Amino acid sequence: MKAKAGDPEKYKAKLLHVLSRHVGEHNIIDAGALYREVFGLDWRHKINDTRGLRTIVTALRNEGVPIGSRPSKNGGGYWLVAAGSELEDYLPRQKRRALKILAQVARMEKKGLPELLGQMKLNLEA
Repeated sequence: MKAKAGDPEKYKAKLLHVLSRHVGEHNIIDAGALYREVFGLDWRHKINDTRGLRTIVTALRNEGVPIGSRPSKNGGGYWLVAAGSELEDYLPRQKRRALKILAQVARMEKKGLPELLGQMKLNLEA
């Protein structure tokens, strides 16, 4: 069952409250369990039903909240990245992931990565 649209700030607060008990990757919470705790519902379709959860996670990450995630066949999970060495390990992994995606885009556009990055910078400055 899909979560209904509601107050996004309410769901952000609920998600942060739940994740406050899951600090560090060793305390990962399954995506299904997190969805259930935030929205009070069970999900049936991993992609469609959990879109709202992923949207909230993305919004919080855009605000600078270090939410880690790990995909898996049965739903994956989330945690708050712990300050210190865990954050120092997590951020370079995210940068490598982002660069791999940008390198794929550059190859598809038949450009070099530096050229693509330069164009992206110009677009952001405009």
